[in-house]
Amino acid sequence: MKTTPAPINRRQFLKSTGGVALFIGVSGIIPTILSCENLGKSNGLLPAHKLTAWVQLMEDGKMIVYNPAAEMGQGSMTSLAAIFAEEMDADWSKVQVEFSPQESATYGSAGWSGNTKIMLSAGSRVTKGYFPIMKRAGAQARYIMLHTASKKWQVPIDQLTADNGYVSSVNDNKRISFGDLVPDLAIPEDLPDFAEGPFKAPSEYQLIGQVLDRKEIPEKVDGSAIFTMDIKLPGEVHAILERGNLHGAQPVLENENEIKAMDGVLLVKTLNYAIAVVASTLEQALKAKKGLKIRWSNSPAAGFNSQKAYATYEKILLDPGNKGREITKIGETSSALRQARKVYTADFKNDYVYHAQMEPLNSIVKVAEDGNSAEVWVGSQQGFDSKLGVPAALGLEPEKVTIYLQYLGGGFGRRSMTDFVTECALLAKELPGKPIKLMWTREDDVRYGAYRPLTLQRLKAGVDRNGSISSLEHYIVGDGGNLVASGIKNDHYYIPNQYALWKEVTEGIRLKHWRAVGHGPNKFAIECLIDDIARDQQKDPVVMRRDLMQKSPRAIETLNKAAAMADWSSERKPERGKGVAFLERSGTLSTGICEISVNRKTGKITIHNFWSAHDAGLIIQPDNVKAQIEGGILMGISSVLTEQITILDGKIQQSNYNDYQILRMEDAPENVETALIDSVESPQGVGESGTPLVACAIANAFLDLTGKKLRHLPFTQERVLEALNT
Repeated sequence: MKTTPAPINRRQFLKSTGGVALFIGVSGIIPTILSCENLGKSNGLLPAHKLTAWVQLMEDGKMIVYNPAAEMGQGSMTSLAAIFAEEMDADWSKVQVEFSPQESATYGSAGWSGNTKIMLSAGSRVTKGYFPIMKRAGAQARYIMLHTASKKWQVPIDQLTADNGYVSSVNDNKRISFGDLVPDLAIPEDLPDFAEGPFKAPSEYQLIGQVLDRKEIPEKVDGSAIFTMDIKLPGEVHAILERGNLHGAQPVLENENEIKAMDGVLLVKTLNYAIAVVASTLEQALKAKKGLKIRWSNSPAAGFNSQKAYATYEKILLDPGNKGREITKIGETSSALRQARKVYTADFKNDYVYHAQMEPLNSIVKVAEDGNSAEVWVGSQQGFDSKLGVPAALGLEPEKVTIYLQYLGGGFGRRSMTDFVTECALLAKELPGKPIKLMWTREDDVRYGAYRPLTLQRLKAGVDRNGSISSLEHYIVGDGGNLVASGIKNDHYYIPNQYALWKEVTEGIRLKHWRAVGHGPNKFAIECLIDDIARDQQKDPVVMRRDLMQKSPRAIETLNKAAAMADWSSERKPERGKGVAFLERSGTLSTGICEISVNRKTGKITIHNFWSAHDAGLIIQPDNVKAQIEGGILMGISSVLTEQITILDGKIQQSNYNDYQILRMEDAPENVETALIDSVESPQGVGESGTPLVACAIANAFLDLTGKKLRHLPFTQERVLEALNT
């Protein structure tokens, strides 16, 4: 595990323009980077230090590009470095990538809202948000190389070019590597801002759009990659919490003295929702946890029954006194529905879903013995606070907290929460000088997780005399604000009258963004209703969507491509059905088509093929984009067919993968095929594009095959049999 380099002084090369910091260091100046084993030891090395830097260049031509985003398998350590190296004209074979410091002022992206810079790897916004920043920083680095060669050779800068790590003179045979320019590096006083370029034209790209080896894959393959769980600090101790399975309940520990007397136990602490135990070893902490005798209070979640909630939600939906919150209003749906030739109404339900990330939640926090500073090792999706809530938890200034970001084994929105970090910080505060390693067991995370919300949706659509959808009303009852309301708009369908309303409920259940947030349930409802209408109007579902996309040619292109891939118009195979779905997520336009069969005795759905086409703007790493989309589709299939959190009397009924089922390898599709539409638009987000396509595509294929409707997620075998028998 690597921390950040030591400081440089003002006479060394530090330049900040318009909020973009650029640093080019020299190998003779930059000290050796410290490893975990060296923490707390001098070894003649300078101490670790925060560095405002994008790149470090060595005399042998090697360079380190600092990656500001989390790396959870989505390839950010390659894509962002490739954007930088493209504009710098660097030699990709000599590029190494390290995590940047967690310093939003320098490394943040303003790609969320306003001009506030944050470090948050969520919402499929990493490449989209950092694309202009990395281009700009790379262009500045390239200019410095050219400027340095210009001074060294006394040649006008406009007579020089850069390519693959070299600067060349146009009018003679002079050529010098970036590394050989290091001793003479000079930053001009008039370093261009490059806020608007000029940048390379896409036709000039040598890295962007090409198949590149992922920078972090070799160490993940050979086992040398460092996750927080792999870090062992001198003197570290282990923390475990018992949170129960009634969200919001407060604990009273009835045998505190008994637990404190157990072997290895160093600390027992009561939090307002948990009992924490710190022990010398993880085994001792787990043993102590098993011995806890806790009396739990009631909570707002007490008495809640998730499967009975839908009847209550329907009453809320129909309550005229509950005005709700308007989400969308285009035209006049009320009058359009009155004038419609036919009105269609349908209800849709979705149960809670757990994130099920592979790596259990864990972190390490060490508070200095004097209590005036802290260090944190964690695999995090980061957050609106780049120090992950630790300064507030410890009562420290942000500059007194250093975050060492690590690889993380899956996020899906769960690791954009900081509860597992701040818990660790609170315990470390009690034992200054000792590194505290906190671990959530799988049972902890399943029972006290934060889920995609349960919702009830009611849609009403009116069809005009031409059989076109002229109006759409969409009502949602559920908890979580944007967690249930996102993805409800239909920007790429021409429906002249649209209205959406959300009515809030509060059940006391912990909620969080789950991959694609509200797009999964909401697009499921919208796309299924479109197929209902198409079937009743005796229209082909693809043709109906093509008509709806009349003002969005890019959407039509994804539809046409997916239909061609799936051979949509051909005669169906016996006992096979096909279903189509379209959506936009994080700027990417996507059409998916799946082919299924159904065992009518058991209710098991089998996915044979899934084809999808996507317009994601400019593609940085084609192979990686496809991998993200296809992984998202598989995760979508898992959530749609098997994943379900149920709550009885406020208590979570599932505890681990034995009763929270995820997709098994034998149930994966025979074929998943993905096509990317060529585009020169800015890169868009792809990490969440595939997942929400799945529910609606499967339900529409089921309708195509059986004439029956699936309206409640997940499509368990019991629910499939019920649909077949109605």
